[in-house]
Amino acid sequence: MKKSISILLCEDDPNLGQLLTEYLNAKGYQTDLATDGQEAIKSFKRGNYNFIILDVMMPIKDGFTVAKEIRAEDKHTPILFLTAKSLKEDTLKGFEAGGDDYMTKPFSMEELLARINVILKRSNPFVLAEEEETDEKLGNFVFHYKKQKLTLNGEETKLTTKENELLYLLSKHRNTIMERSYALKTIWGDDNYFNGRSMDVYIAKLRKHLKADDRLEIINVHGKGFKLLAP
Repeated sequence: MKKSISILLCEDDPNLGQLLTEYLNAKGYQTDLATDGQEAIKSFKRGNYNFIILDVMMPIKDGFTVAKEIRAEDKHTPILFLTAKSLKEDTLKGFEAGGDDYMTKPFSMEELLARINVILKRSNPFVLAEEEETDEKLGNFVFHYKKQKLTLNGEETKLTTKENELLYLLSKHRNTIMERSYALKTIWGDDNYFNGRSMDVYIAKLRKHLKADDRLEIINVHGKGFKLLAP
């Protein structure tokens, strides 16, 4: 069985909060979203969380205040601050409030996930030990998301991190549209022009990887995004 890792996410931007919640849930974490500091404290007292993400600038109670209240009851659960500022004083204030690390906005989803995993392993090396392998059939291929590879008749193709994340999103939206903006914000953290060009390059690479099975096709949906056609 997969070990359930629960995250309390406290973010007052509803769009970013929903995006992060969906992404972390898709990665196998049980994520609860609080949109202000008071709600964050209530959720913390109700739940039993393995990890806490606090936006610094929240209404009613800011992230530093929430962290201090949490630390009065819980000295061990890791806390990661999200801040729109890069001021040294905020960094120091975060650590003084009991935070384990901080990230400055904007950031990519990949970076956030990597930071969560590093902090979890550092604070409790066994918390990720029961993660199960997630393999998925894509036509004649098997997609090994955790190992970042595709296999076909025993032959392996290693995937880069970006290829792996893109294929994951495409597979979750198979035979439906994966919106371009959603993929860019999820993987690159921003849907600007340059990231869009980068994604097009990785889409082309994925098409080459999958061409051995002619039932698989990644098509462009003009003005919207991409669709993975798969049996």
